[in-house]
Amino acid sequence: MPSLPTLMTEIAITQPGGPDVLQARQIPLPQPGPGQLLVKVEAAGVNRPDVLQRRGLYPMPPGVNPTPGLEVAGEVVALGDGVQGFSVGNPVCGLTDGGGYAQYVVLPASQTLLRPRGMDAIHAAAIPETFFTVWANLFMMGRAKAGETLLVHGGTSGIGSTALILAREMGLHAISTDGGPDKGAAAVEMGAEFSIDYRTQAFVPEVMRWTSGRGVDLILDIMGAGYFEQNLGALAKDGRLLLIGFMAGDTVDKFSLLPIMLKRLTVTGSTMRARSTEEKAAIARELQTFVWPALAAGRCVPHVHQVFDLDQAAEAHRLMESRSHIGKIVLKV
Repeated sequence: MPSLPTLMTEIAITQPGGPDVLQARQIPLPQPGPGQLLVKVEAAGVNRPDVLQRRGLYPMPPGVNPTPGLEVAGEVVALGDGVQGFSVGNPVCGLTDGGGYAQYVVLPASQTLLRPRGMDAIHAAAIPETFFTVWANLFMMGRAKAGETLLVHGGTSGIGSTALILAREMGLHAISTDGGPDKGAAAVEMGAEFSIDYRTQAFVPEVMRWTSGRGVDLILDIMGAGYFEQNLGALAKDGRLLLIGFMAGDTVDKFSLLPIMLKRLTVTGSTMRARSTEEKAAIARELQTFVWPALAAGRCVPHVHQVFDLDQAAEAHRLMESRSHIGKIVLKV
C-alpha cells in the first residue's frame, strides 16, 4: 500500500461570489468509509453546477462534500470496508459526492468505474458527470432508441457534446442548436446531422423542415423556461422533453397544456447530484454495459477543450462562464 500524506490541497469556495473566491487550502486527508474508495486525483472535470454552486445558486443535498468537483479520474490508494471489484493501484474514474477539486477524494465504489482501456486521465475525468446525466435522461428516462430523432440544445456544451456523441453511437439522428458557425461545425463533427444557429434562426421551423413537418422524438434541454413552449411545438406525437437545466430561466409564466395533451407528450426533469447512491449505481452499471466497450474501442471519447492546473480553477471557471468553450474543461492535479 502506498505511503499517504496526512494533509492534502483542495480548492474551496470561501464564500459565494466570482471565480476569485476559489482558493487553495490544506486539509486533513479524507478516509474511506464502508463501500468507499480513496482516490489520488489525477484530473477533475469542471461542470456548470460547480459554477452555480460557487455563486451560491446550486443547493447541495444534505451531507455532501461542499468542495466543488463532481467527477474525477485517478488511482485507487485505499479501500473502505466491504469494497469488492477494486484494488489499490486501479486506474478509475467516477462520480463524486463533491470534493473533486483536490489531490485526493473519497468516492462511493458503486459510482466508480475502471478507466476505459487505453484512455488517459484527462479524458476519463471528462466522462462521469455528463455521461451519467445524458445516459440517465436520454436512454433510461427518455427511452431513446435507434432510428429516433433528437434535438440537443447547446450541442457544444459539455452535456450537449456528450449527447451528440452518445446519440451517434446508439443510432439516433441528432441535430443541435448552437451559437454561430464555428460551434455549429464542431457540433456536426461530434455527431449532429446539422446545426441550427440560434442567434439567427428560429429552431422550430428548422426542426419541422428537417423532419418534414413531423417534429422530433426527443429534446434534451439545458435551457429551461425560455425554450419551453417552443420545445412543445417542435416535438412529434409521443415526443419526450427532457429538462436538465435552466440557463434561460426556471419559471414559465403561462403556457397552453394543449400540445402536451394533443400530442401525448412526456415532460421529465432531473438533477444528478440529488440522486441516491443506489440510483447512480444503476446508471453506472448501464454505462459499463452499453458505453464502456465503445470507449475502450476509441469511440465516444469526450471532447476536451482546455486543461488547467488545479491552482488555475478560477481561470477554468471564467472560461466556463464565457460560454466560448466546446466540450469539456478539465483540471490537471
